[in-house]
Formats: sequence, C-alpha cells, structure tokens
Amino acid sequence: MKALLALAIAATAASAPSRWTPELVSTDQYESSPSFAPDGRTMIFMRANPQFSAYRLMQSNCGASGWSEAAPLAIAAPLPTSEADPFITADGRQLWFVSNRPFPGKRGDDLDIWVADSDGRGGWSAPRRLPEPINSAQSELLPRRLPDGRLFFGSDRPGGLGGNDVYVATPQADGGWRVANLGAPLNTPSNDYEVELARDGSQAVVVSDREGRSHLYHFARSGNGWRPLGRVPARVDVFQVGPLLSPKSDRLLFAQADGKRSGELFVIDLQAGADPSWPPACPGSRP
Repeated sequence: MKALLALAIAATAASAPSRWTPELVSTDQYESSPSFAPDGRTMIFMRANPQFSAYRLMQSNCGASGWSEAAPLAIAAPLPTSEADPFITADGRQLWFVSNRPFPGKRGDDLDIWVADSDGRGGWSAPRRLPEPINSAQSELLPRRLPDGRLFFGSDRPGGLGGNDVYVATPQADGGWRVANLGAPLNTPSNDYEVELARDGSQAVVVSDREGRSHLYHFARSGNGWRPLGRVPARVDVFQVGPLLSPKSDRLLFAQADGKRSGELFVIDLQAGADPSWPPACPGSRP
C-alpha cells in the first residue's frame, strides 16, 4: 500500500518545486495566491504577515526592468480590512477575491466573495459582494470562476463533510445561483480549504489538511467524478496554499514558507514537457 501511495504521489508531478517569486515582489512577509492578466503583464496577489493572520491585495506590473515592486491594489479596502485570494478571469473582464470589508447588515469578521469588473483602462470598478447562497455567515475562500460560468470556492459553512469543504455555484436562468458540495474525494472529514480548477474543468487541486497539515492534492476528472492523482510533492514540514494552474494545466504555482524569506511562490511541472513560458516571463526579472 505504501509503495502504491508513493507511486501515486510521484506521478502527480514531473519536477521538484522551484522558487519563482520575482526579486522585487519577495519580502519578509508571505506572498501567496497570484493571478495574472491575460497579457501576462499584471500580477495581483495577496501579501500576509508571517503569522498569516492579516492580509491585503497587492499588484506588480511587468516593465522593462522586470516585475515592479508591489503596491496595494487601487480598489483594495484600507487596513485593518483583510482581503485575499484574487483571481482574474481568463478573459480579463473580472477580478474575484475575498474580503471582510463591511456592508449593510454584516455581522462578524468572516470573509465573503466579492467581484469587480474591468473598467477597460487597466483598472477595476467598485467591487460588489456576491449574494447568498454563495456567501454565508461563515468564511468563503479562493473563488475561481470558470469560462462556463461556474464558480468554485471553499467554505466552512455547516452541512459539509467536515470542517471546511469545497463547493461549486452554478448560475441559474432566473439570475440566482445553485450551490452544491463537491463531495468526495475532493472533500473529506478533514478541512478542505481551497480548490483550483483547470479552465476546462478536467483537473483540480485541493488544499487540505487530510494528512495533518495543509498540502496540495491533485485530481483528474473521471466521468462524473474525480480520480485522485496524489499529493503534489512539496515540503511536508510546512503548509501550501493559493494554488494556480497554468492555462494548459501542465504547471502549478503555489505558496509555501521558505525560511527567512517567509512565504514565497513556487512552481512545479505537473507533467513532462510542461511549457516553461508560464508563469509569464517578464524581461529583466530575476526570481
């Protein structure tokens, strides 16, 4: 059994993770959950304190000398509001993220899913909060909107298989949403916090503590269900978060601790012959 498990884990990647964080983006804080504009010249990510207890949205732009030093996103709420998990849709028209910013009737400090539309000038319109049943009285995490309109996210709302589970929200003809638990094997009695999907829905990467610490688990679509491909072979002594699949789903970008550098972005090939041009190269940049 152990031999079979080892083979499954090895099969989920074709390389070892390598640190990718651009030089001017890297700090003694925790950089995580990156997303790129379609042209590859803008990166939005979250930066957390080393305790991973306070975080905000940041932006770095690609210029002649490489990725720029990051600055707070223009539409980000001021501190002490926490905002995280940015995601730019494949067409570049929307930015999804989570925030605990206040709104009329809000109670508690949970994170909700918000979305902002592109203003057509390289910026974003004022964000709006998603309605129930997408948002709940508990926290929502890592929103991922696929080209087919479905929205995937994590939540610790009641009624799941364990503490946190991953869900899918499907838009309805009347403008509402139908939310469903993604079930096993993506969800377990443990905490399954985040889910990243291939653009065509054929692969998934789940952040889960099913082995005692939050790691990354790779799955392939199989009929109406999911086939486990094993744990992505990153460090076992630290947690991983914020997974992002490449457009071809052959590489994975994620965050994990890296000694004195705190949290850094790492990239790994998920299959042999993966396209090395992603994450987007920026002239003059040095990881």
